[in-house]
Amino acid sequence: MAKKKVFISFDFDNDKVLKDFIVGQAKNDDSPFEISDHSLKEATPEKDWLDRAKAAIGRADVFIIMLGPKTKNASGVLKELKIANEKQKEKFQIIGYRDGSEDWAVPGGGRVYRWNWDNLKKLLS
Repeated sequence: MAKKKVFISFDFDNDKVLKDFIVGQAKNDDSPFEISDHSLKEATPEKDWLDRAKAAIGRADVFIIMLGPKTKNASGVLKELKIANEKQKEKFQIIGYRDGSEDWAVPGGGRVYRWNWDNLKKLLS
């Protein structure tokens, strides 16, 4: 079975570690998903970043927002979510930290789940 291609959206300024961890999980032998692209904000001019994000989100099967305490105000996440909604992508949100809260959810970003391997496998199989 082909692995689902996932686009990961996260607060680049505060939660880069969350992206690193989920990219690591995608490398597990039994992972049902692969990271098609992740945030492109690194050293990319705004216009290029937005164009590249549109293309990457378009190629993804699923759009996931990794939630930290400031994610719902992160401008890059909000722009990526707008693109995902325009492209009608399947989407959900994952609470990125053990002490996290559903209050961190980004409005319109889909259902919120706790981050654990069983949830990821169910959601992405």
